[in-house]
Amino acid sequence: MEPLLPDQVTGQVTTVVDEADTAQTMGSGDVPVLSTPRVLALAEAATMAALTRRIPTRLSTVGIEATLRHVRAVPVGDRVIAKVVLRQRDGSRLTFDFSLTTAEADPVADGSIVRQLVDREDFLARVRGDAD
Repeated sequence: MEPLLPDQVTGQVTTVVDEADTAQTMGSGDVPVLSTPRVLALAEAATMAALTRRIPTRLSTVGIEATLRHVRAVPVGDRVIAKVVLRQRDGSRLTFDFSLTTAEADPVADGSIVRQLVDREDFLARVRGDAD
């Protein structure tokens, strides 16, 4: 199989923390700070940004594993930046390292995400139970 991805694959997303992002709103805590589930969602969004226009449209990726270390509380109104870099490709498995920082580059979280390359139509057929 020909390489689908260049050697250096990176992605980034930026957001300003709002009420919908908080532990209080997401049910993962009772304080109005950036929630851990939202940290993971931002890291996943950065992996998708890294892959946009880098894989054929017939393919997609699905998350299959994540590790996360959340080290700093971020209040509503602060900007955060999620960055990923593709560390390894093992067949159809893509392993990304991620970091989440404040706009001032203070560490908020880090970890890794493994995504599986899938054929979009085949995957959806299996989910629906249509596959043989």
